[in-house]
Amino acid sequence: MKYEADLHTHTLASTHAYSTILENCRASARKGIKMIAMTDHAPMEPDSPHIWHIENLNVLPDKIEGVRVLKGVEANICNVDGKLDISERVLNRLEWVIASFHSPVYWTDSVEELYNTYKKVCQNTYVDLIGHPTTASVDYDAEELAKLFKEYDKLVELNEASLVSGRTKRNKLIDLIKACKKYETFVAVDSDAHFCDRIGDVSNVEKLINELDFPKKLIVNNDYEKIKERLLKKRPWIEL
Repeated sequence: MKYEADLHTHTLASTHAYSTILENCRASARKGIKMIAMTDHAPMEPDSPHIWHIENLNVLPDKIEGVRVLKGVEANICNVDGKLDISERVLNRLEWVIASFHSPVYWTDSVEELYNTYKKVCQNTYVDLIGHPTTASVDYDAEELAKLFKEYDKLVELNEASLVSGRTKRNKLIDLIKACKKYETFVAVDSDAHFCDRIGDVSNVEKLINELDFPKKLIVNNDYEKIKERLLKKRPWIEL
């Protein structure tokens, strides 16, 4: 399957990543990827850039090396109330917002707390994508989460990097893919690349998608027009 957008990537501004935005865009152009989301970590993650990095994203051109760059962030979920570590003032200016759990910021070993937290996150209109939900340590009900994300029209991320690194267990990802298929919950298949050559590399997740006969119509980033329509519906001011 061809993916025309990678909606979760990092630059060396997140200090455990190793490429510049220019290198990321050159790699994307070489692979035929039309769009990437630049989603470095928000301030509460220990290796994140200064908030000014996120506030100043507007200095970047819309396209670099012919690749549309969504100015975004991977925000941290901070507590059970679903609070993110980015102010509404900044969120309002961004083109793409991922909300993720990261253990240095906030974690939970309670299924009930996990579900309640995600529900609060889903009520945040700025959030576009639920980042790598399969990294949660608790054995949640994938169907309940898929229904929740469907209700609030939040994209569910099927994350290559977390699967390859072992932070996502294969059976958890399978359960989530099955649940999203059952409830027709839209997903994004992302690399979460921390090095330019990994952008667009989702081969391990794609293998599971094919094995489970997951509908292509539920994947938003396999077609540029599909993700463009979604973006403009929510942010009509974006130039695409």
